[in-house]
Amino acid sequence: MNQDQLQRKRDREKQVVREMIALYCRKNHRHPDGLCPACAALDAYARQRSDRCPFMENKTFCSNCRVHCYNREMREQIRRVMRFSGPRMLLHHPVMALRHVIESRREKQRMKKEGG
Repeated sequence: MNQDQLQRKRDREKQVVREMIALYCRKNHRHPDGLCPACAALDAYARQRSDRCPFMENKTFCSNCRVHCYNREMREQIRRVMRFSGPRMLLHHPVMALRHVIESRREKQRMKKEGG
């Protein structure tokens, strides 16, 4: 994978996470100016983790990674966001959601073949 492809992959992952956080925040926190401070901090943290990920070339999404680099508090927050927003993404961002599901399943199958 060349650097342009890798950067597009990082950008796509960050876009999916940002949309999920925004959906969660809109529905739960109703902050008038975009993301509330806690969700903005989570988004910034997720972007930083994605930018520094050494495994980006070999994985699809953080949920499929064998190494979880989020600290405990942020990991719990992102799990809460994913549980809430995941099913709702089909209504709000159907193409993005379907792409995510397809890529995640492919990655899990690939990991299963490598591991077993």
